[in-house]
Amino acid sequence: MNTHTRRDFLQSLSLGTAFLLPQNRILNTINPKNNTVLNIALVGLGSYATHQLAPAFAHTKNCKLAGIVSGSPSKVEIWKKKYNIPDKNVYNYSNFDEIAHNPDIDVVYVVLPNAMHHEFVIRAAKAGKHVICEKPMAVSVKEAQEMIAECKKAGVRLMIGYRLHYEPFTQEIMRLSKGQDHGKVKFIEASFGWRNRDTKAWRMQQKLSGGGALMDVGIYAINACRYATGEEPNFVTAQSVKTEPSVYIDIEETMMWQLHFPSGAISQSTSTYNGNIQRLFVSYEQGFLEMSPAYDYGPLKGRTSKGAMDFPVIYHQVAMLDGMAEEILHKLPSKASGEEGLQDMKIIEAIYQSASQGGAPIKIS
Repeated sequence: MNTHTRRDFLQSLSLGTAFLLPQNRILNTINPKNNTVLNIALVGLGSYATHQLAPAFAHTKNCKLAGIVSGSPSKVEIWKKKYNIPDKNVYNYSNFDEIAHNPDIDVVYVVLPNAMHHEFVIRAAKAGKHVICEKPMAVSVKEAQEMIAECKKAGVRLMIGYRLHYEPFTQEIMRLSKGQDHGKVKFIEASFGWRNRDTKAWRMQQKLSGGGALMDVGIYAINACRYATGEEPNFVTAQSVKTEPSVYIDIEETMMWQLHFPSGAISQSTSTYNGNIQRLFVSYEQGFLEMSPAYDYGPLKGRTSKGAMDFPVIYHQVAMLDGMAEEILHKLPSKASGEEGLQDMKIIEAIYQSASQGGAPIKIS
């Protein structure tokens, strides 16, 4: 059985991934205004937490790894020794609520399967902790709305793990959406897929993932179309294709969709578990932008009709963690708010609805 993970795939796309760069090549543009540092506890010690987030804390300036939450005692022992985490900052899923009484934890980062986000974000909010939640933020619009409401009620921040919003290539795409360099956006092609055949992985189980390739990597393409246009789509049409139903049993294998924006811009996207693709193409009135790879951990590569995109290689997770910490510390607007995650969930639900209705246009509220 193929046991490769999405992390393995993302690493293989880049000959030199950012998290493997020597420390003196990792660039971090965050300049903390004071010496205050936020203490973060990771909830869930799976692949992303283990191989991306935890190592990033060695380079962060505004935050540090202070606690862990896991249902695996063997993992806990390894992490305690590796990251010097005291027993008082270690929790399991049953006693997690006791974190409310721990002043040494400021922020909880939920890195669990999608279907568990809702529960643990709300529990963290009720414990009085700021929350970072991996994307997609939930498995339904209803869950996302409840998470936002509970965090507001508790007076804590809710941020979603959109690491790309903190890196320079994506920030340049956002700048170009204003039309100053190449004019208005006319057409976008944004696609992301990888070969996933591990039927035992949680991503392949509807009850844990909430869906297939669309929920996993399709959200990157959806978000890219939104930040490339600077608009929210009016409606969507979508088509689902399954060529191997014995592998992709209760989730979609491949989803194709078209977003229509108020300005007249349109996008075409594909997410799939049955092939490797990672591309963003934006056609403007007087030029274009093309990136591949466009969404992985780096280094990202791209060009416009004016030449190569030349931006520093950064450690995405470092920039995101420090950026989010600074937003909390200094009460700044979030680049990756709960509302940002909610909007993607609205589009995802509309895509599933359209596909289930044979590609009928579905309005996005």
